[in-house]
Formats: sequence, C-alpha cells, structure tokens
Amino acid sequence: MHLWFTGTKRSRENHFAQDDHRNFLSRQGEIFFEGKKFNPTDDIAKIGYMPEERGLYKKMKIGEQALYLAQLKGMNRHDAMKKIKEWFVKFEMESWWNKKVNDLSKGMGQKLQFVTTVLHNPKLLILDEPFSGLDPVNSNLIKDEIFKLAKNGTTIIFSTHRMEQVEEICDRIVLVNKGKKILDGSVSQVKDDFKEHIFRVGFDELPAEFESNSFEVLNTRGNFLNVKIKDGNKPAQVLQEFLDHKAPINSFNEVLPSLNDIFIKQVSHINNEKI
Repeated sequence: MHLWFTGTKRSRENHFAQDDHRNFLSRQGEIFFEGKKFNPTDDIAKIGYMPEERGLYKKMKIGEQALYLAQLKGMNRHDAMKKIKEWFVKFEMESWWNKKVNDLSKGMGQKLQFVTTVLHNPKLLILDEPFSGLDPVNSNLIKDEIFKLAKNGTTIIFSTHRMEQVEEICDRIVLVNKGKKILDGSVSQVKDDFKEHIFRVGFDELPAEFESNSFEVLNTRGNFLNVKIKDGNKPAQVLQEFLDHKAPINSFNEVLPSLNDIFIKQVSHINNEKI
C-alpha cells in the first residue's frame, strides 16, 4: 500500500518531524502497529524513515555508515554486509565505499539515504520527498524499488508535492492544509469525486458546428473537442447526438481532473472562505 501526504511545506513538516521520526510518540492518541499497540522498543526497528533533509553523518565513510545504520536497526554484521553489497551493486555504488557523504552530490546522497532506509526491509516505510535531487534515471530506479517493497508487503507513507508521482505510485492520498486534513481517499475515488463531466471527443475530421442541448464545447485542439455534459444528460446521449449528425468519431474519453488541479482547487476554496 502507498499512502501519500501533501500540503504546503510547513503543513507536511508538522506531520514528519525532520530530526527524528520517534517525535510522534509524544503526541496525543494511540498508535497501533501490525494490529497491536505500538511498542517503541520492539517496533522501531521495523520502521524506515527517509527525511527530506539529508540525515547522514557528513564526515563518516559511506560503507561504514551504511553498516552502522543497519546494525542500529537490529541487523547482525554478516547480514548487514551482505545486504549493503547487494544494494550497492544494484544502485552502482560499489566504488563509493570509502567516500564520505561530503563528497557526494545531492542525487548521490539521496540514493545512499534511500539504501540506508530500506536495508533492514522495514514493515513501514516513511519517505519525505524521496526523489528530490534525482535525475530521471535514478528516480525510476528508486520508484521501481518502492513498487517492489510494496509488492512484498511494506506499507509506504509518501510525502511529496510532486502530483504526477503521486498519481503513478500511490493507492491512497491525504491532503493537509495548515496542519489540518481536508481530503483523503483512494486516488481513483478522489479523482472521480472531483470530475466535472468533461469528455474529449476525437474525430477523423472536425464536424460542422451544431446546436446541442446535451453538451457545450469548451475548446478545440486539432481534431479533438473538449465538451462538458450539461446537467441531466449522460455520456451516451452526447455520443448518440454526434452519431446522429454523422460525425466521424474515433474516440470518446472522460477527462478526469489531475491531483494537482484538485489540490489547487481545494486549498484555494478554503483560503477564499476565510477572506
């Protein structure tokens, strides 16, 4: 499962403390983990947390640091070394072993931080802007690993402002504005809830204009019309109306709003209510 949090940077940082993911233990309420009340001593080793700001020791050698962090999560030295070597090969990091974090670019540091976060195969993985500083190739590399972890049973909480990544990766979303939840649900359900009954109709060639009681034309792009269905009408009626006018239709698809559009609309609506 992938769960996404978004909001203004300050809103998200209220939920993901940048210094230590155990800070949430001081907040009110109860936490249950794997069906039981959360036990910090036993359960903290089953969690992986990757902050947006680099949380690595700048002057420590990379190989030694990866080993140290893996052992902090309860791995023995033999298993930790085996896993580190596997991940370093997978991410083409073999030559980095004796480098220091100071020697790495932001993207290289992000790869290292991801590896140290998932070395112990966490049951719960919290990622704050995991693709920051990465080029498209390395973004896809980490994205593929996120999918694999989820497929193998890891629950992933993913905080970002990159909506296109959310639509591609996540199952559910939570929208936070100024520290308050204003929207949550599955990605497909949220997009469906905010649809505006807009359809994109493609033609071999654009038909002659005609008056319609079932839709209005919003715009024309090439051989496509974007139309909005009027209240009380259904898509089948619009399609039939085009066919009755002998329009050479080759496609008829609903246009759902992007999460970016939904985010802007919801936050703008809330801000306008307070004016």
